[in-house]
Amino acid sequence: MTLAPWQSSVLERSVQALAEGRLGHAQLLVGPPTLGTLETARALGEMLLCTGASEQGLSQACGRCKSCLLLAAGSHPDWHEITFEDNPQGKKRSEITVDQLRALRDKLQLSAQLGVAVVAVIHPADAMNHSAANTLLKTLEEPQPGRYLLLVADSLSRLSATIRSRCQRTEFRLPTSVASLQWLQEQGVDAARAGSALQAARGNPGLALEWLQDEEILPLREQVRTTLQALAVGKGKPEETAAKWADSSQLPMILEFAADYALEQQRAAIANGEATVKSATTIADWFDRANQTRKLLSTTVRKDLMIYELLLRWSSL
Repeated sequence: MTLAPWQSSVLERSVQALAEGRLGHAQLLVGPPTLGTLETARALGEMLLCTGASEQGLSQACGRCKSCLLLAAGSHPDWHEITFEDNPQGKKRSEITVDQLRALRDKLQLSAQLGVAVVAVIHPADAMNHSAANTLLKTLEEPQPGRYLLLVADSLSRLSATIRSRCQRTEFRLPTSVASLQWLQEQGVDAARAGSALQAARGNPGLALEWLQDEEILPLREQVRTTLQALAVGKGKPEETAAKWADSSQLPMILEFAADYALEQQRAAIANGEATVKSATTIADWFDRANQTRKLLSTTVRKDLMIYELLLRWSSL
């Protein structure tokens, strides 16, 4: 596994802590998925199970020992990954359930079959329901030697304080713009496109690369901005735009881009001294409404009517 520099630094610190006996049995990695929190957790888990890395002085799994080969084949008996399961209708659940955590608790009580360690990766850990979180808490309160829990979460606020307090926490921060641009160019992106995508992704290099690899995302973002600019000066019809957006399979991302654009406009107006308290508050309110609309897309509310109301408000700002 090839890790980005900011991921490698996290792994190296963890490996150093392991060598010095400071690595706790529960690790919590927090940050946007596009920064590679899950990939780093998996790399750490592989390292904990590897039998060749320490012998060779490596900071990553060797890739050649029996443990690494079993991991590559997806058949390592001491590796457990907990994430969303399918429900009886064959669709992915939106939460991690108590049954999953109870099954994991039972597995952690067994001896390591390869005699090294037992590793469990839970992602996203902040999607556990209340009962699942309580079951995990009991497991965290009764640590056993050679058992490692690696929790990956997007948001700390959705994890209980008691769970957070029982984990060693690593929060992923955005790399510097210089480091991000260098990394994007190392991925084969030319400097101009890398800079533009990084700005669009608000400094997140992983997200920028993801958008660059999908040829539709960045053009869609520009299209949303152009549409809102036109509506703001009385061009275009909110009802036509609402109908078009409502029919798009990219609607959640459209609304996210719309909210981002509103926030940019507010910040620019404040920086230029053009915003009054009233206008800044009005745009902030629209930003909140756009995000709330995105959250309601999975409900039975009429999408086209919600979006039409949202765009009418934008036209009147």
